[in-house]
Amino acid sequence: MEAFHYRALNAAGRTVSGVMQADTPRQVRMQLRAQGLLPFTVEQVQSPERARQLWARGIAPAELSLVTRQLATLIDSGLTMEESLTALIEQASGAVAKEILTGVKAGITSGQSLAAALSGYPKSFPDFYCALVHGGEESGKLATVLQHLADYLDARQALKQKTGLALLYPILVSVIAVLIVTGLLVYVVPQIVQVFQQSRQSLPLLTRALIAASEFMRGTWPYLAAILIGALAAGRLALRRDAPRRRWHALLLAMPWLGPLIRGVNTSRFASTLAILVGGGVPLLTALASGARVMTNMVMRKAIEDAIERVREGASLARSLGASRVFPPLLVHLIASGEVSGKLEQMLERAADLETQSLERRLAVFLTVLEPAMILAMGGIVLLIVLAILLPIIEINQLVR
Repeated sequence: MEAFHYRALNAAGRTVSGVMQADTPRQVRMQLRAQGLLPFTVEQVQSPERARQLWARGIAPAELSLVTRQLATLIDSGLTMEESLTALIEQASGAVAKEILTGVKAGITSGQSLAAALSGYPKSFPDFYCALVHGGEESGKLATVLQHLADYLDARQALKQKTGLALLYPILVSVIAVLIVTGLLVYVVPQIVQVFQQSRQSLPLLTRALIAASEFMRGTWPYLAAILIGALAAGRLALRRDAPRRRWHALLLAMPWLGPLIRGVNTSRFASTLAILVGGGVPLLTALASGARVMTNMVMRKAIEDAIERVREGASLARSLGASRVFPPLLVHLIASGEVSGKLEQMLERAADLETQSLERRLAVFLTVLEPAMILAMGGIVLLIVLAILLPIIEINQLVR
């Protein structure tokens, strides 16, 4: 059977769409007419390339976690893979998820494994996801592996949301502060200091500096905005190349506050992914390769790729990761303990939990220091502007007396 995407009109005259499985488009039209629908387009879901064009956005992370957990439950209850996917298609709330799951089911019915069918939709199912599913199929523990994978996806999404929400406030404060100061210098200050300039009195140094800054902003702000936009565009283009991006990632890791945060996020993600893959029966070298793909920092990813070569040559994982001096010593020591005791999966899970807790503490301290510092900086700038305006007024009052 093949998967077909259809669009039809219902009894109310509204357009409905979806995916249906049949042998031919004619059967799809017959089934739609039997349901009281009037089909006007029926297109076959063909190759994975065509699927990637149709579903470029992929399944949302939250929905992917739910689908993974539901699939684990259905398989664990004794249903076949085709029956489980049919149930998921019926329960899927989003049209994109329903179409992708139907395409996966079509791959299963054509003889592919679940991992191979999922790999045709890389936007929805990353490499480590497919690698873990493959390991679960090979080891016969697919339901257990999918359950662990759903827990991991939930934890990763929660950490991502927590980090994003924590950084939202400082970003908003920074943007608002820049807009306020720019508005004061461009529109408010010139109207106020114009009175002092007409009086032809000797102005204080702070007031003259404020007037110069205001005139500079008024005369050059379009050029400054263009330079800023150009610099951002040029930086974005440069970061598409490996060498500049690697240097930029190395600079980020070397920063005093931001570096530990980036290191903690990547370490936690790597340890969690490796723990699930190793526990799912995936070979260590394959698990390391999949773990490298989830790293967002190129320096740390390169360290894992170098570690893969050392492990392939016979070195231990702990020594191979420790040679780069990029990963936290805690991770290296726990991996060494896991290799000696034969409990690598448990030690990796423990390392991931400890790194996540450490990351949350660092983030809390970072925000605790950053928020009052930004408020003080904003207050200091506004205070300087106010003083620059008040000083000439005070001098005029003294002269009158």
